[in-house]
Amino acid sequence: MSASAIEPVSFTLYAKDFDRFAQELGASFQRYGFAVISDHDMAQARIDAAIADAKAFFALPEEIKKQYAGTSGGARGYIPFGIETAKGATHYDLKEFWHVGRDLPPGHPFRATMADNVWPAEIPSFHHNVGWLYGALDSLGVRVLKAIAQYLNLGRDFFDPTVKDGNSVLRLLHYPPIPKDATGVRAGAHGDINTITLLMGAEEGGLEVLDRDGAWLPINPPPGCVVCNIGDMLERLTNHVLPSTIHRVVNPPPERRGVPRYSTPFFLHFASDYLIKTLPNCITEENPDRYPEPITADAFLQQRLREIKLA
Repeated sequence: MSASAIEPVSFTLYAKDFDRFAQELGASFQRYGFAVISDHDMAQARIDAAIADAKAFFALPEEIKKQYAGTSGGARGYIPFGIETAKGATHYDLKEFWHVGRDLPPGHPFRATMADNVWPAEIPSFHHNVGWLYGALDSLGVRVLKAIAQYLNLGRDFFDPTVKDGNSVLRLLHYPPIPKDATGVRAGAHGDINTITLLMGAEEGGLEVLDRDGAWLPINPPPGCVVCNIGDMLERLTNHVLPSTIHRVVNPPPERRGVPRYSTPFFLHFASDYLIKTLPNCITEENPDRYPEPITADAFLQQRLREIKLA
């Protein structure tokens, strides 16, 4: 896939021509499971500040970083290199990362399944900058879901209550330089567990999507774009009308192996108690209900986290 095979959809259409935005975005999701959004309204200077803090954390000595590991089964804080393994893979992914979740007030019913955040004391601005990025991507994700709801003829506000206080996670990813004799890839082939994912940093290269014909297609968006994809929860809810496409991050060519890669996926989740039950308007004679037994979002999440060794 060339950089133009998935044509970016301008976020300026959200305000100017919402129906067109919803149709163009939805058509891309239905065809590829992925879409590329240009002209988002998040402040680039603030994004840069959050990424700079992430890079500063990953540059800390290993003994300091590991003080923040083992928090809430990997749902918060630092996850060291060599832990996460794609479902069915024989080798761990070549990456380390930091997880930030939603802050909940005392007494909130979801606190039983959503842990408190931890913040690295060594980077004083980390909480402020990365916390802002979480909120900005959460807001963008809710608006993307409004377009998806419109595309599915559900009414644009359909998803608002389903993701309120959802168990969404921002992942700050660092793929270190790769030695010549390294085993494995930066991220093995996988589908995302959640509802939708919003990714910044894909312009560095390496992200590939498994197309319908079995070919791996590289996604190389223009700088400043957000790559968005359908997760397994939404695929299940829509009875595969919107597919959760298998994707991976391959190792760079030899001349780029010494260059680290940073990216920031935001995994937008349903609320923990949301019952994922196939949407009636996604069931037809040609596409009968694949999931007659509904499941809560949290039960689905825990099942999948065990499969990738994060629970």
